[in-house]
Amino acid sequence: MAGDDLTASENAILVVLMAEAREVLNTDLRQRYGLDVRKPQRDKLTRLHYVASRKSGSTYALQLDDKGWVRVQNELDFTLRGASALGAALTALHGNLRDRVLARSGCATLTELFALSDVRAPAPTPSSEPIGSAPTPAGPAEPAGSLRARVVSAYHALAAEPGAWVNLRRLRPFFADVHRDDLDDALRRLIREEGVTLAPESNQKTLTEADIAAALRVGGQDNHLLAIGV
Repeated sequence: MAGDDLTASENAILVVLMAEAREVLNTDLRQRYGLDVRKPQRDKLTRLHYVASRKSGSTYALQLDDKGWVRVQNELDFTLRGASALGAALTALHGNLRDRVLARSGCATLTELFALSDVRAPAPTPSSEPIGSAPTPAGPAEPAGSLRARVVSAYHALAAEPGAWVNLRRLRPFFADVHRDDLDDALRRLIREEGVTLAPESNQKTLTEADIAAALRVGGQDNHLLAIGV
């Protein structure tokens, strides 16, 4: 995003982690791609919440963070600061990936194309008693690209296991292309289904400004956590 002052090398790190769509050791990045994420780059990308990193033995494990998935959806410049013709090629490749490949794939975002491509949404289950309204009859299965299916896929990509709590703060960046009201409506419909639960954070003192901003108000209270069973 404008103002983050990313270098061509830092943009390349984001693209590599996007393509990997998993946690990768820096030693593996060096071995596989000749890419060495140095401390200044790691600290900067971590501070911007583009990359999540943790110490793993003598090296660091890296993966694209929630805001990183949003960032790669926007324009990246690989020709900064005198990069070679390879930089121009990467810029063209990334731009066409966003503008043409996504349109043909049926995916709405690069997050869906890479991180969620191998996640299959479970078949819709019979509706249970919703919050504050009558049960909604189960309808026909929705197409894979529907907003409901995307929410379920994003949840399973983030959850450690089915039924685990996922903070809405982590879920919302996957839907940078969706109006917030539309996403909120999809979540309200989803929690009417059996095995889907929305709940407030029990320890309100731990909530950050981002947690509060991402909350969904249902039943007269702000909810921060989503769980979807098998």
